Amino acid sequence: MPGTSRYARDVAVVAFAQSDHARRTDELSEVEMVMPVLHQVLEATGLKAGEIGFTCSGSSDYLAGRAFSFTMTLDGVGAWPPISESHVEMDGAWALYEAWVKIQTGEADTALVYSYGKSSPGPVRDVLTRQLDPYYLAPLWPDSVALAALQARALIDAGETDEDALAAIGARSRRAAEDNPHAQLRGAVPQGDYLVAPLRTGDCPPIGDGAAAVVLAAGDTARRLCARPAWITGIDHRIEAHGLGLRDLTDSPSTRLAAERAGLFGAPVDTAELHAPFSSQEVVLRKALGLGEDVAVNPSGGALAANPVMAAGLIRIGEAAARIHRGESDRAVAHATSGPCLQQNLVAVLEGERA
Repeated sequence: MPGTSRYARDVAVVAFAQSDHARRTDELSEVEMVMPVLHQVLEATGLKAGEIGFTCSGSSDYLAGRAFSFTMTLDGVGAWPPISESHVEMDGAWALYEAWVKIQTGEADTALVYSYGKSSPGPVRDVLTRQLDPYYLAPLWPDSVALAALQARALIDAGETDEDALAAIGARSRRAAEDNPHAQLRGAVPQGDYLVAPLRTGDCPPIGDGAAAVVLAAGDTARRLCARPAWITGIDHRIEAHGLGLRDLTDSPSTRLAAERAGLFGAPVDTAELHAPFSSQEVVLRKALGLGEDVAVNPSGGALAANPVMAAGLIRIGEAAARIHRGESDRAVAHATSGPCLQQNLVAVLEGERA
């Protein structure tokens, strides 16, 4: 185990799987999209569904267009005989946090965490307005891209970036995705026209469908299931004011505080998987996390290469863990966000055992 755990139990990510993200999956239901991912992640550990101590999922009824939509995919997991299960109406990264807490209490030794989202059936930019303050902001219908453009403009006006620098972030991310067979966009992608100035299409995430799953395990169970577990040595999440006018959009104090509480700043990291759906948000997150040029940022391509809503944050944790599993990273930070302009942020620090 790298270092001394600050928690009651040592918990690691022992397996990760994700779908091939696509612009549309009209031929698949949510259950049909999730099932192959669940089978793959369980096969990686050799566990059967009945051997999982706790199951937690993350999804959104707003995307599905019906209440309690997660119960359909739960049927696909197999809820009989009865299982210990929970669900969060959030990105799967927050489902992982709940599962991690469950293992910390000693009520489970293993956990299956999965999340999914189909953004293709409807106008996801309009759907995401339902996250906004229902009295003052939501009635104006400012969509997610317009709000991100306000943040990008604030960064440019503050002298912290410019449009060429933002274009370089998008180009670097999609070049990195060339080695990611699951990414929706790979390689050279034109920066394109303005979507909402100063953001061009290349600064914004693709709309698509996808799913992801991880398996968590504690202590010796993790070592038995995985040759090189990705130990969660720190994890924390924080939220900022709901009102955008109450926040400095060029900074993310909630990300910084979550990173501090997760122990990020105690030692350097070599990898950072950042949930930055817009190129401008990577600028904010790099500053908040104190990342230097020596850190590999989003080697998977990040959310600019594939951004399945409700799964993209869990994928960041899974991608960071997978690099540790493969021996390509020793200490990594994974970040997930939810809400407009980086309103809610989760930070996890993962480490691999050194020879």
